[in-house]
Amino acid sequence: MKKIVIFGGGSGLSQILKGLKLFPIDITAVVSVSDNGRSTGRLRKEMHQPAVGDITKVMLSMANVNDDLVNLMNYRFTKSKTLGNHSIKNLLLTALLDMKGNFANSLPVLEDILDITNGKILPLTEDSVNLVGITEDGKTIVGEEQITKSKHKVVKIKYDKEINVNPKVFQAVNDADLIIFSSGSLFTSIIPHLIDQKLVTKINEAKAKKMYICNLFTQPGETDGLKVSEHIDILEQYLGTNTIDVVVTNSKPMRSDLAEKYSTDEQKDPVLLDSDVLEKRNIHVISDKLYTIEGGYYRHDSLKTAYLVFSYLMENEK
Repeated sequence: MKKIVIFGGGSGLSQILKGLKLFPIDITAVVSVSDNGRSTGRLRKEMHQPAVGDITKVMLSMANVNDDLVNLMNYRFTKSKTLGNHSIKNLLLTALLDMKGNFANSLPVLEDILDITNGKILPLTEDSVNLVGITEDGKTIVGEEQITKSKHKVVKIKYDKEINVNPKVFQAVNDADLIIFSSGSLFTSIIPHLIDQKLVTKINEAKAKKMYICNLFTQPGETDGLKVSEHIDILEQYLGTNTIDVVVTNSKPMRSDLAEKYSTDEQKDPVLLDSDVLEKRNIHVISDKLYTIEGGYYRHDSLKTAYLVFSYLMENEK
């Protein structure tokens, strides 16, 4: 069975995994753990633990359980001041971390509860760390939530201290047939994996092809106005030039009231495909209509995106 390693965090990675888990591949999902907002942020402060929110969201996307259990895991105590709007899944993983001391011993228990059978989820690190953003005018912003909300353009991301990357991540990269950088916020979901130089070196040394699943929309303060090739430019500032071999991207124009709302209310615009630039750089382009609308939001079409990834994987040997 072919092996993939996919790096990401939060909603973007979860959406892709919903499709990938349906195919006969061995998945290792590596998740960033620097979130400091909302429920996760409060649990971090109270329990002095790494962030759990992105991990639990990704785990639920890989689960093979009925809707009742999914709804239970997502349930939040909105009427309780004591329970502070925490979700069941976040409380469960927090409890396991308190009992067992680390992700390595906690996640297998939750994987068993959620019947995750065709892959595993690895936190990038066991350390409790914060992202630090450097803006184009030299300002320092501490915290993932603060970076996301900042009105200043962020040009560089680092951690507030040196991290110890999970050793299992190095092994997964070495064994992979395909290494994927998921859709999601470049600066707060993808680049956090590329700050540690030892991991970047391991990725570059790996024989597997490197794939980027490009975002559908730009992100205010981070990727305003950037085309597909320019998203890759940002990744390669951390990975090194000519690292990305293949990009999966949307090529169908988005014209709807919702797209207009994204543009006017949220300052988010569709990421434009500049095939000519990518071809000159020998980056293989896989493009199609990749979007769908779920719950009033544009999302990657999980099944179609996963099918394109799987097809590429089966057609290209390590």
